[in-house]
Amino acid sequence: MRILVTGGAGFIGSAVVRALVAAGHEVLVLDALLPAVHPSGVAPALPDGVRFRHGDVRDAAAVQQALAGVDAVCHQAAMVGLGLDLDDAPEYAGCNDLGTAVLLSAMARTGVRSLVLAGSMVVYGEGRYVCAEHGGVAPGPRRPEDLGAGRFEPPCPICGAALRPGMVTEDAPGDPRNVYAATKLAQEHLSAVWARACGGSVLALRYHNVYGPGMPRDTPYAGVASLFRSALARGAAPRVFEDGGQRRDFVHVDDVAAANLAALEDVAGRPPGGARAYNVGSGEVHTVGEMARALADAYGGPEPVVTGQYRLGDVRHITADSSRLRAELGWRARVPFRAGMAEFAAAPLRV
Repeated sequence: MRILVTGGAGFIGSAVVRALVAAGHEVLVLDALLPAVHPSGVAPALPDGVRFRHGDVRDAAAVQQALAGVDAVCHQAAMVGLGLDLDDAPEYAGCNDLGTAVLLSAMARTGVRSLVLAGSMVVYGEGRYVCAEHGGVAPGPRRPEDLGAGRFEPPCPICGAALRPGMVTEDAPGDPRNVYAATKLAQEHLSAVWARACGGSVLALRYHNVYGPGMPRDTPYAGVASLFRSALARGAAPRVFEDGGQRRDFVHVDDVAAANLAALEDVAGRPPGGARAYNVGSGEVHTVGEMARALADAYGGPEPVVTGQYRLGDVRHITADSSRLRAELGWRARVPFRAGMAEFAAAPLRV
């Protein structure tokens, strides 16, 4: 297949490009080289035979040209991170939602009918919680007075009792808790509308906390693993927010790339008009504190510092069940947590 990868010069996008080329596909990259991700303004080296086009998915003419002769699109381009306050909303909505709308409009015109979308587990907000008395419940918004007092675990919204966190499946309702999450959910909705209107097919891959070689250095846009790794490289201790007990699923970038490959090789055979979401996680649940310790141990210190600081837009626990992806696309995460963290600790970060 001939595949357009938007954002193909980024951390995840470039790993997807490598996996596609290794599988024998022809790849074209469209990337705006945004300064938040590419401060040098220079595209990283891509495999031989990959054609690179410098352009923004919000630019209709650039997207139209990039789609010429394409069989499928792998849409990785996005502004990532939390979106800490509403001042960020225009930029996030512009990059993520307007950019996706421009891409989908061009796909409708050019007849490209296969799309794999880089989604995110942030669309769920808080994860699944069970109260011993009231069963499955959805915690309310986190309150600054609780967080400031070190009460990080969300209580049952009915009785106030402690909750047991669990795994989220793809049929859980969306409940975005920050600007970035809202734009990622909107991307899925826009793509589903496109699929129904044009007879296309879209598979949305909801990534968990992706890490691995090639993460950008010293940027909040790359995620907590990059911040911890950057601190270690400076000789500083990783600073862990809250009490470090936040549950997450850390999935290696090569496993995420393999999920994209499986989805792209499957999507063209789907019935027209369909949209399906898949959680992409390792299946191993670890806390943020455990991840910081594993990375520091592999790097040789310094030891992490638990700060008690918090961000209101964060969620406490979010881990998801990836069994649908395993069952339907035959994908499996291959990189174990300890081995992946050891590799990441030794790998250089991208400047």
